[in-house]
Amino acid sequence: MHFTGYAVAKTPTSTIRNIGPAFEASLTRAGVDCAEMLRDIGAHEAYRRLLLNGSQPHFIPYYLLHMSLQGRPWNDCKGDEKAALRVQFDALRVEVAGTDEKGRSDFEAALDAIGVIDRKRR
Repeated sequence: MHFTGYAVAKTPTSTIRNIGPAFEASLTRAGVDCAEMLRDIGAHEAYRRLLLNGSQPHFIPYYLLHMSLQGRPWNDCKGDEKAALRVQFDALRVEVAGTDEKGRSDFEAALDAIGVIDRKRR
């Protein structure tokens, strides 16, 4: 038996504003299986887990999670707040993708190592 530290009677993540069945299923596959856990780890970490579980990066679900945990409509994110979240999102994408010292993804670095990337781009 695996103990997660959360109550046996878990509250579904879909009870949180803006989170529907499909997004709930994605969160569950990523190991975020209850509202209590989502609130505890926060939007940024939950989205990191989604990316590590194979979800394609997309900015809207990232800020949707942030708005959801604040009890706000998903489209309430605007202006400076949205710009700041975009910076965090972009940094998370790079972190999860992995980059080398030249700012290339692991995949691009591997292609360079076998001579596939044009020398001008190195």
